Amino acid sequence: MDNKNKNLVAEVTKELKSDIRKLGKKTFRMGGVHPESNKFAHAADVETFPLPDQAVVYMTQHLGAPATPIVQKGDKVKVGQLIGEAQTFMCANIHAPISGTVSKIDMVADITGYKKPAIVIDREGDEWDESIDTTPDIIREIKLNKEEIIARMKDRGIVGLGGACFPTHIKYMLKPEQKCEYLIINAAECEPYISTDNRVILERTEQCLIGIECALIASGAEKAIIGIEDNKPRAIAALVEMAKKFTNIEVQPLKIKYPQGAEKQLIKAITGRSVPNGALPISVGCIVNNITTMYVLYQAVQKNKPIVQAYTTVSGKSLSAEQCKIFRLRLGTPIRDVLNAVGIPEDTGKIISGGPMMGKAIANIDAYIAKGMGSLLFMSEAESKRGEVHPCLRCGKCVQACPMGLEPYMLHAYADLRRYDDCEKYGIMNCIECGSCSFSCPSNRPLVDMIRVGKAKTGAIIRARNAK
Repeated sequence: MDNKNKNLVAEVTKELKSDIRKLGKKTFRMGGVHPESNKFAHAADVETFPLPDQAVVYMTQHLGAPATPIVQKGDKVKVGQLIGEAQTFMCANIHAPISGTVSKIDMVADITGYKKPAIVIDREGDEWDESIDTTPDIIREIKLNKEEIIARMKDRGIVGLGGACFPTHIKYMLKPEQKCEYLIINAAECEPYISTDNRVILERTEQCLIGIECALIASGAEKAIIGIEDNKPRAIAALVEMAKKFTNIEVQPLKIKYPQGAEKQLIKAITGRSVPNGALPISVGCIVNNITTMYVLYQAVQKNKPIVQAYTTVSGKSLSAEQCKIFRLRLGTPIRDVLNAVGIPEDTGKIISGGPMMGKAIANIDAYIAKGMGSLLFMSEAESKRGEVHPCLRCGKCVQACPMGLEPYMLHAYADLRRYDDCEKYGIMNCIECGSCSFSCPSNRPLVDMIRVGKAKTGAIIRARNAK
């Protein structure tokens, strides 16, 4: 694609670049790699995608157990109405993304090809639940207290939109001995191609910061720090300018390095603190949330609005500049409709949900949009084809690249040999599956793939042992 991967900073004035330099740039020290950023959709305004005639709403749009349907076939529902209820600790509520009639409650295949519980709604207009404020007015004053904000997170089905879809309210349910000193906001968006957070920041700057203030109240922290890579100069400028209206929110530019947005690496870069292996960020006084999550938190707290839509980057080297889009999509929209709207390139080999480093190939494009689907990436046949695998050279590049200080070549060997006791001994459970090892391997060895398998097997053994 002609000129799409030029240095994005060049579009910004000298004054703006100078302001960013004055803030200084931080990064984590151990490991990391530098894939091409390919932020082709950086300048694309968010477009509202047409409402689907029928929405298929999965009950599994979060980490944990599926939500339980609380509607029946034939029921009339409105946008924002609760249709799937969280009935276990690790779960999140699901709300109707369109108004109409529930036509079916069934098992429907998701992007993996495996069937998951889902509610099917036939659209009849676009009628919103009366409790939701649908006006464009920005509400600055926060009237809810700590407990009420956490309850609103849970009630409105807020999950982390950085990829993991962890139920957000759980992060803020601190034990008496736990104290949050820093609320870290992840706006790094270090994964190549994806520009969703960048555009949300530019188009909803004040709402994002009000959402951060809501999270500050919920966390009890005195300060929030937004970490953002410096290939987003316009977003940095918007945040810095808006943060002047807030006394407890700072903006920290970060160097461009993957995986800058991983929780432990982000905390290390911004605070200098190291999260111990097996521990959570709160162990070093931090809570980490994605910037788009802060926008939907604003909507939940100030507008009583649940997550009923996803912001999704559609990109790829085989697309023209005009085809690279960022859509605002109602949940349950057919993925095939989105792909057809931009045009599927003839040389497409894979379509990825997420980015090329940590995303997953979509096995079934007749699936439907879910909460955490921040990107749909077209990869050509040439890009998606694995290189010929050669024997390990013992070059150590995977060790140098690993941001967790592991030895990926060795973990790969132990996992391949099913020596799960050695996998555990040498720290396979600390792998964050970022893919830096595979990216750096000159022998094209599928390091992260085998480590992921070994990690799953080792984790199951550990859980079974602890259950005795």
